[in-house]
Amino acid sequence: MPLSEFSCWSAIATAESVCKLPLDNLQVYEKDGNILMGGLVPVHLRPDNINVNFTKKPDSAKCDKFYTLRYQEVLAMVYAINEINNDTSLLPNVTLGFRIYDSCYKESKAMEGSMRILSGIQKATPNYRCESNFKIAGIIGDLQSSSSLAMARILGLYRFPQIAYASALSDLRDKIQFPSFLRTLQSDQLAPIYIINLMLHFGWTWIGLLVSDNDFGLYSSELVRKQIEAAGICVAFFMKLSAQHTRYQTLSILQAIRKSSANVVYFYCSMPEVIPFIRVATEQKTSGKVWVAHASWISSPIFSYKEFWKTLNGTIGFIFPFIRIPGFGNFLYSIHPSLYPEDIFIKSFWETSFGCLWSNQSQNQSANTSLPYCTGEENLKTLAQKGYNEESVRYAILIYNAVYSLAHGINDMISGESSSSGFNITQLQPWKLLHYLRKVHFNNTAGQKLYFDINGEQPSIADFVNWQALPDGTTKYVRLINGMQGSQWDEASKNINIFWSGGFTEVPLSICSERCPPGYRKAPRKGQPVCCFDCISCSDNEFSNETDSIVCTNCPEWMWPTEQHDGCRPRSLEYLAYEDPLGGTLASLSVVGSLIPLSILGIFLRNSKTPVVKANNRNLSYLLLFALFLCFLCSLMFIGAPVHLICVLRQITFGVSFVLCVSCVLGKTIMVVIAFNATQPKSSRRMWLNSRIPNTLIIVCMTIQLIICSVWVMHSPSFKNNDITSKLGVTILECVEGSPVAFWCMMGYMGFLATLCFVVAYFSRNLPGSFNEAKMITFSMLIFGAVWISFIPTYLSTRGKESVAVEIFAILCSCSGLLALLFFPKCYIIILRPEMNNKEFLTGKRGFKHSKVK
Repeated sequence: MPLSEFSCWSAIATAESVCKLPLDNLQVYEKDGNILMGGLVPVHLRPDNINVNFTKKPDSAKCDKFYTLRYQEVLAMVYAINEINNDTSLLPNVTLGFRIYDSCYKESKAMEGSMRILSGIQKATPNYRCESNFKIAGIIGDLQSSSSLAMARILGLYRFPQIAYASALSDLRDKIQFPSFLRTLQSDQLAPIYIINLMLHFGWTWIGLLVSDNDFGLYSSELVRKQIEAAGICVAFFMKLSAQHTRYQTLSILQAIRKSSANVVYFYCSMPEVIPFIRVATEQKTSGKVWVAHASWISSPIFSYKEFWKTLNGTIGFIFPFIRIPGFGNFLYSIHPSLYPEDIFIKSFWETSFGCLWSNQSQNQSANTSLPYCTGEENLKTLAQKGYNEESVRYAILIYNAVYSLAHGINDMISGESSSSGFNITQLQPWKLLHYLRKVHFNNTAGQKLYFDINGEQPSIADFVNWQALPDGTTKYVRLINGMQGSQWDEASKNINIFWSGGFTEVPLSICSERCPPGYRKAPRKGQPVCCFDCISCSDNEFSNETDSIVCTNCPEWMWPTEQHDGCRPRSLEYLAYEDPLGGTLASLSVVGSLIPLSILGIFLRNSKTPVVKANNRNLSYLLLFALFLCFLCSLMFIGAPVHLICVLRQITFGVSFVLCVSCVLGKTIMVVIAFNATQPKSSRRMWLNSRIPNTLIIVCMTIQLIICSVWVMHSPSFKNNDITSKLGVTILECVEGSPVAFWCMMGYMGFLATLCFVVAYFSRNLPGSFNEAKMITFSMLIFGAVWISFIPTYLSTRGKESVAVEIFAILCSCSGLLALLFFPKCYIIILRPEMNNKEFLTGKRGFKHSKVK
C-alpha cells in the first residue's frame, strides 16, 4: 500500500539512523509520461585489477568509461517508446515515459536503480513507495545475468514485472524463485549445445574453461562442464575469473593457460571479469590460444578497446542474429544534443565518438586541453565504420521487443480492466500487469511473432560469429553458422575465411592425444580424462574401421582382419592343392612312383618263367607289386580340397593298402624260412611249401585290418572340418579322424605286422641261397619302421597342409624303400644281367661261377 509522503520520509530517516548503505552517483535518463517504463542499461564501466591488501577497504570500480554500443541499446529503448507514442492503435490516449538508470556493470548499482524505481524517489527505501501517483509499470533490464538475478529476487517479492533483454542465466527460469522475471531471449541452457557443436565440428576435444566467480559462472558452469564432458570433450583446466582479481592472480591463471596443451579456451564469463584478464594477457603478449566467448561478452564493448584488438582478433562466439528494426537506423543518425536535452548520455557519446569536448565541460577541458571543442556540426554517419550502426547493436531488437511486450501487456490490461470495472491510470498496479504480460502474443514491426513461453522466455537462436579487426581500423562480426546446426555448415559458410586468434593460420588442433586411426582402439590413461589415451592396435582377430574407436570388433568366423586391422576380408583357405608347388611335387612323385611297380609287374609277367621271378613265390611278388601300386596311388587322396567321402576313405585306403603290402612281405619272409627248413626230400615240412600258407596269412591280416576300419567307420568316421584356430587368418580345410583311438589302432596294427616281419626276416638273414630275400626284407623293414616312427612326432606337431604332406612323404618313402630293396636287384638281373637269371645260379653251383657265359 502506498504511504503518505510524511510517513515515507520518516521511514527513510529511521532507516538511515539504523544503518546506511553508501550510494554511488547513479545517473538516470528520464522522460515523463502517463505511464513510465523503468530501464537498467550499463552505459559506463572501467573495470580494472583492484589491489587488495586486506588493510583497507578496496576502492570500487569507477564508471568513467563510456560505451557507445550500450548507449545504442538505450537509444533502441527510447526509439521503441517514441514509436509506440506515435502509434494510434497501441495505447491510444496514453503517453509512455521512461526512467533509464546506468547500472555500470555493477550489481550494487542495479539494485539501487531497482529500489529507486520501487520507492519512487532518489533515496531507495525498502518496502516503501514514496510517490502518491505511482506511474512505473515495469522494469526492462539488466544486461548482466548477475545483476538481473539480484534484481529478480527483490522484484519477485512484489510481483513487479521485469523483462531482461540479455540475461541468459538458466536459474532465472525458476518461476517459484523469480515469479515476475521475463526475458526476450532463451536461457543459456542451449549454450552447452552451441559449444559442443562448435567443438565437435573443429575436432576440439581438449579445452580450457574460464568461469565467472559469481552466481552466473559457478553453478551454471558446472552444468555446462558436465554436458561438455558427456559429449566426449574434456576440460583441461577449470579456473575462476573475478573482476576483483589482483594482477598477480591473473598472471597465475595466464601461466596455467600457457602451460596447458589445450589450444582452445572457452570464457564462460561476463565482461567485467574478462576485461582485467585480457588487459594482462595483452601486456604479456599471450598467443597460441583460440578464445571462444560466451554470448554475454562477445558483443560487449570490450572489443572497442583498440589496445586489446591484437589479443581478441579472431575470437569466436555465439551471438544473437541481427534483425533490422524498421526506421531505427535513420533514428541513430538523427539524434543531437539540441533535440534531446534531457538525454544525460548524449554529450558523453558525442565526446567519445568525435574526440572533442563541450565547452561547458570545464573539468574535462582542464584535464584534456589538447582536445578540440565539439561544435555540434559533426556528422554521425562518419561513425558508421567505427561501429555506430544498427548492425553493431544486436541486442537492440531484444530491448525493442521488451518495450513492445510491456506496452502490449499494458494495453491488454487497460482493455481488460476497462471492460470489467473501469481502469484508472492513476492507480496502476504492476502485479496485475504481470498477469496480462505473460499472455501477450503479437507481431512486431520486424515481422517477428512474439510471446512468452511457460518459462517466461521468448524463443531465439544464436549464430556463431568470428570477430575480426581489419587493417583499415574497422571491425566486423563474420557469421559462421547457426548455433543449432551442429557440424552441418551452410554452403556459404564453407567459403568464409576465418581469422584465428592466437596466431594460427589454419584450424588449430586442441586434443590431449592424437586420434587413433582405423585398426587401433583407445586405451584410457590411468588417472587422466577420457580424452587422454593411448592408441593400441587391435588384436589378431579384431578390427576397427572408424577413427577413435573405443573397442575393436571381432571379425565373423569366416573372415579375418586385414593387415592394417581396419576391416575384414575372407580368410585364406589352406589345403594341399595340386596347384601348390608342394602338392604338385608330391602328386607327381605319387604318379611316377605308382608307375614303377606297374612297370616291374610287367617285366615280371614277361619273365615269369625265369628263376628270379619264380623264386620266393612269384604270386606274392605280383600281389606285393600291386599293393605298392595302391600305396603310391592312395597318397593322391590326401591332395586337393577335402570332401566328406574322401575324408572317410583316404585313411582306410591307406591302412588297408599298407597292411596288404606288409602282409605280402611277411608271407614272403615266412616262405623263405619254411623253404630253407624243408630241404630234406622226405621232410614233413615240405607240405607247407604251397601258396595256401601265404594266401591264408594275407587274408587273416587283411581281415583284422578291415575289422578295425569297419568299426572305425561305423562308430566315428573321419569328417571334413574347417579349422580357424590353428593359424591366424587361415581356414584350414582338413579331414579329422573321428576317433583318434581307431586311427592309432590301425597304425599300431600296421606297425605290429612290420615289426613281426622285421623279426622273422632278421633271424633268417643268414640262410643260404643266392635269392634269399631275408636280408633285403630286413633292411626294407628297417627303413619302413624308421620312416613311420619319425612320422609320429612330426605328424602330431604340424597342422594343415604340412601334416598332410608329412603323411604323404612317409607313404612315398616307405613304399620306395620296399620297392627299391625288394625288386630293383631282381630287375637289375633280369634286364642287365640275364646270364645270372638261370637255375644254376639259383642253386649256386661252383662250376657255373667259373664258366664263361657265351
